[in-house]
Amino acid sequence: MRIWYFCGVLILLMLSSLCHAHQLKAAITTVLFNERSGNIEIMHRFYLHDTEHAIEHLFSQDADIFNNQKDRDNFASYVSKRVELKATNGKALPLQLVGAEIDGQFFWVYQQTPLFSPITALNMRHGALRDVWPQQVNLVNFEGKGKVKSLHFDGSDDWLKVTF
Repeated sequence: MRIWYFCGVLILLMLSSLCHAHQLKAAITTVLFNERSGNIEIMHRFYLHDTEHAIEHLFSQDADIFNNQKDRDNFASYVSKRVELKATNGKALPLQLVGAEIDGQFFWVYQQTPLFSPITALNMRHGALRDVWPQQVNLVNFEGKGKVKSLHFDGSDDWLKVTF
């Protein structure tokens, strides 16, 4: 009986490692209205495993996000070119790329733009990795303007609107 228990545990461990290595094709972005800094701060969180595969597809099979700062910078630049915010009057907000970093199992990309008032709604486009994988899902949470609001980019979504 013990041998069957041991075999079952071993099989579960092998399956869990396979699941852990699977690409998730999902990202979470937080848009924070920060009164203290006077900025709208945007923090994109990508699974590192997805990012590794994406940079090989986007840039080179030899790309190395762990050991090559240029590859990290290239991916951050790629993300910043695929995310846009517009005010309700249609004016594009100038998003500045602040930086990027690896933190545990995640790759973070940071952007910001000056806070303005009043903000009653925003239009957003978030196409990062959606040109690489059609099944990519990008969830965006807006914080700091009352109740948290969310946008969910998948399928053929291009521009979505959030109201506060």
